[in-house]
Amino acid sequence: MRYLFLNIITILAFINIAIAQSDSSAYTLDQVIVKDNRIQIPFSEHSRTINIITRAQIELAPVQSIPELLQYVAGVDIRQRGAHGVQADVSIRGGTFDQTLILVNGIKMSDPQTGHHALNIPVDIEGIERIEILKGPAARIYGQNAFSGAINIVTKVPKERYASVAVTGGQHKLGGITASFALPKSNFNQYFSFSRNFSDGYRYNTDYTISNYFYQSSFKYLNQEVDILASFSEREFGANRFYGNDSDAFADQYEEVQTSLVSLGYKQIAGDFVFRPRISWRRNQDEYVFIRSNPSIYKNLHTSNVLSLELNGDYYSNLGATGIGLEFSKMNLESNNLGERDRNVATFFLEHRFNLLNNKIDITPGLSASYYSDFGSRIFPGIDFGFKINDQFKFYANTGYTWRIPTFTDLYYEDSANVGNEDLEPESALSYEAGLKYLNNGIELQASWFMRDGNELIDWTRADTASKWQPQNFSNIMMSGIDVSANFNLKKIWNQDFLQHLRIAYTYIDAQEIDNDVAFSRYVLENLNQQLVIGLDHKIFGKLYHSINFRYLDRESLENYSLIDLRLSYRTKKVTVFGQVDNLLDTQYRESNLVEMPGTWISGGLKLKFGY
Repeated sequence: MRYLFLNIITILAFINIAIAQSDSSAYTLDQVIVKDNRIQIPFSEHSRTINIITRAQIELAPVQSIPELLQYVAGVDIRQRGAHGVQADVSIRGGTFDQTLILVNGIKMSDPQTGHHALNIPVDIEGIERIEILKGPAARIYGQNAFSGAINIVTKVPKERYASVAVTGGQHKLGGITASFALPKSNFNQYFSFSRNFSDGYRYNTDYTISNYFYQSSFKYLNQEVDILASFSEREFGANRFYGNDSDAFADQYEEVQTSLVSLGYKQIAGDFVFRPRISWRRNQDEYVFIRSNPSIYKNLHTSNVLSLELNGDYYSNLGATGIGLEFSKMNLESNNLGERDRNVATFFLEHRFNLLNNKIDITPGLSASYYSDFGSRIFPGIDFGFKINDQFKFYANTGYTWRIPTFTDLYYEDSANVGNEDLEPESALSYEAGLKYLNNGIELQASWFMRDGNELIDWTRADTASKWQPQNFSNIMMSGIDVSANFNLKKIWNQDFLQHLRIAYTYIDAQEIDNDVAFSRYVLENLNQQLVIGLDHKIFGKLYHSINFRYLDRESLENYSLIDLRLSYRTKKVTVFGQVDNLLDTQYRESNLVEMPGTWISGGLKLKFGY
């Protein structure tokens, strides 16, 4: 894999030349507005590295959960324990799961207990319109925890009236049902959905049941809009060796997680000013049992609540666009292990986008200033720069300061193998990025170099195998690498139906440790080294489609592996029938160091859609 990056660049250049020779006419891609909380601009105008998973890609992908979708974005590292996203961690560009911020429609899903709960998202995959992945520091935009990147899940409120029902089934007694209803009426749109997915598991004590309930509505009147979201998710699963070590003593673990999200948002356009206040509440309850058949031996019960008030606004003038925001959050945790904990956070955001030389140059300086009741105040400055070389090419660069405060688990958790550390300080980093974008004629190319200088990084460490794991501010790490992605809309490029879309993405990460004298580290030193993702969607004939996805992962601490996933689907406006094969080559692999992942898994399903 040593010369893989150079080979990819050569291949992409060849494809681009061939396309240019076949059709030199310009084509402007549909402009997706990236859903930031303040200044909202089209994807092509951003001076950051952003990847977008569209609804069309979601419908063809061989997946059944949000974590599985994110696996096909290079630079995003998904580490599942078990199948179909039942329990998973996410990181971006070599960060840890605590350093990645997950949002739903711009609402933070941060949990003060632990980042392990970040992907407990109370939204079914059927209710997602798109997913926006921002790589690199995002504290200036979202506040702390957006240390190495942010992932925003945008849900849908359909304008078409319909009802749909879908069923799935497969090996290991896999089953599922999803029902959804869209009720648009003039200026008032509503969407309801319910899903339940289950399996007996692919090995002992890996069964699961996941239920999601979701409601969203949007009411528009003149220049005003009110949005309501209410959702609930419940996960019950056997956790064979999910936590602990690889011995049989940890084979009977069990966990139940409940996550709720409620928000009320308002938007008003008054001339050149856009005002967006929002209030939201997130609740997460996690019950862990060491011996499933005998909970009295050892059990943890954690319940966290986060209540947030946001006041965001944009102002547009001849000098550019100004974004300003205030956010107040009250965080509470009740736990039989961690005790009762509280944290209050207040954050002020300010940024301004300057457009110069007839919009050829854009410069966006900004900052966020935060106060934490247990860690004091910090300021996160940053700046983005973009230069349009021509209508197709754009050079961009950005830099920003970011940090992460310890979670309550970092500070206070204790059991027979782990002990928290109340003396922890926040970890911080200064990040840099420079890249190039190309958008033309159904082609989307991005290539970037990035570097993150991390200081006082937090990780669970120990001096020897007889000691307990304890988090420490143990090391400085210089994380650098390259990130390349190419999306080809082959249907538009070559004006044919057989080949639809081709996606190629590659990430290389080099982690250089500075002043690290610990013998064992649990998370920080487990980054990806290389990641290659290739996906192809094509139409066989008529309404029959085929999607094939390949992934290669080279991890620092685990064996390398390659995976191929397939989906064959027959699709009309009212009927979808699909068959799917995960891990076609029956590869044996692990995404965390304890859990063996599933081999080949065959499934299928049917979806019916009714207008009324």
